[in-house]
Amino acid sequence: MGKKIKDPGLGNSSAQFAKRMINKDGSFNVIHLNKARRFSEAYNFLIGVSWWQFFALALCSYILANVCFAVVYLCIGIEEIISATGNLVDDFLNAFFFSSQTFTTLGYGALSPNGLASSLVSSLEAFVGLMFFAFTTGLLYGRFSKPRAAIRFSEDLVFRDFGDHKAVMFRIENNRKSTMIDPKVSVTLSLSKKNKRGEYNNEFYDLKLERETIKFLPTTWTVVHEINKDSPLFGIPENDLIEQQGEILIMVSYYDESFNQVVHQMYSYLLADIRLHYKFIKAYYYNENGEMILDHKLFDRIESSKS
Repeated sequence: MGKKIKDPGLGNSSAQFAKRMINKDGSFNVIHLNKARRFSEAYNFLIGVSWWQFFALALCSYILANVCFAVVYLCIGIEEIISATGNLVDDFLNAFFFSSQTFTTLGYGALSPNGLASSLVSSLEAFVGLMFFAFTTGLLYGRFSKPRAAIRFSEDLVFRDFGDHKAVMFRIENNRKSTMIDPKVSVTLSLSKKNKRGEYNNEFYDLKLERETIKFLPTTWTVVHEINKDSPLFGIPENDLIEQQGEILIMVSYYDESFNQVVHQMYSYLLADIRLHYKFIKAYYYNENGEMILDHKLFDRIESSKS
């Protein structure tokens, strides 16, 4: 049986129906309650959201700002910009389009402020628009320049014969064409067990790997944990293995030449997701010209390991 290690930072408390600790996207599965919100966290939030969420928020903010300024222009009097039509919807649209031209500092010339109040408001709006686009441009740069790992993990965690024992394996590859230099893999097993008081606690074990680091990764890397006498999974019957309430926690670190710094990525597999007696199909081969071909469609392909 493997030797237990101290809590790596995830907490020893568990529950009967506890969900996975690490989500598929590498984030921790933690819901924050009663956390004070700070404006300083807005940058981290906007840097971290998905691209479609970022552009949706930017578009909604742009529309909302122009709607607010359009209402202000209506309150001042649309006559200070253009002759009133007598129709509230048409006047609002005219105010909105004038606002959008001012907000973007575009100004076609057809609409312009003709009074002191509208001139003051449009001057303020032009300043707000400049700040808005400067902030958005900074966020765009930050999103593109933020160091991110681009590791692809296999969909399945397989269990198969390995030498004189069994082994669990998963596969990784680089989702970019850049070279992963000195990739290192650290794997921890978390097992949730019920104690004598009826409470559930987490037990953590370091899983020893066949290889924990390689020099570079141009194709794929199958990470192997052999289930020998030193493994915490040793002695557990195959069919009982997937019944365990456990999770394999993974962290991969490597030097990315695109960002010129070390990046990290986390992932996890549940023991319940293990595919018994399967193996990965080789995802790369050589063509007639002797060139190595990496077929990404084969990356997740598995087949039975039974002869």
